[in-house]
Amino acid sequence: MEPFTVHTGVAAPMLQANIDTDAIIPSREMKLVSKQGLGEGLFAAWRYKLPGSREINPDFILNTPPYENTTILLGGPNFGCGSSREHAVWALAEYGIRAIIAPGFGSIFYNNCIGNGLLPVVLSEATIRRLAQAIEASPQQQQLRVDLQQQQVCTPQGDCFAFTIEKDARDMLLNGLDRIGATLQYQTQIDAFEKEDRKRRSWAYL
Repeated sequence: MEPFTVHTGVAAPMLQANIDTDAIIPSREMKLVSKQGLGEGLFAAWRYKLPGSREINPDFILNTPPYENTTILLGGPNFGCGSSREHAVWALAEYGIRAIIAPGFGSIFYNNCIGNGLLPVVLSEATIRRLAQAIEASPQQQQLRVDLQQQQVCTPQGDCFAFTIEKDARDMLLNGLDRIGATLQYQTQIDAFEKEDRKRRSWAYL
């Protein structure tokens, strides 16, 4: 995965509470057996005029000119709640979303973000509204900066807001590792354990 260190990009406010994984990618859009091709189905019920169609809804925020090439979402409470479908994160990532800033996340969705190189940032509702206000006049020019190394989100005006993230999650994102990659960092220890275990329990390796 692409490491996440510092990212500056267009941020789109979607501040309503409880945007669930079915809104992020409806089940009818989950017809593929790989991660590729899901970006087209992102927010399909809102992004297109009719179910199953690809006729653009001009009123949906990501379809409007100020929010072209959005790479950061400003979300509301409990973002990514609902079902455990990992497709929701795959669709966001393929669309180009690199970070989501919200007051809280569905727990499974949050972990799926970490495992797929997408940074979930928890900030207060009041702070997120300040971020939205800082960019609303010109989102293309007034882009937000998300710095995982310093653990802060900064406005174009220079106001910065600190966030916390667990060390293991931070390390995975900074190094572009999924959970398998993170585990394989301990390959030497794993091999040593297996060698000793073969001596103790040879019958288990028949």
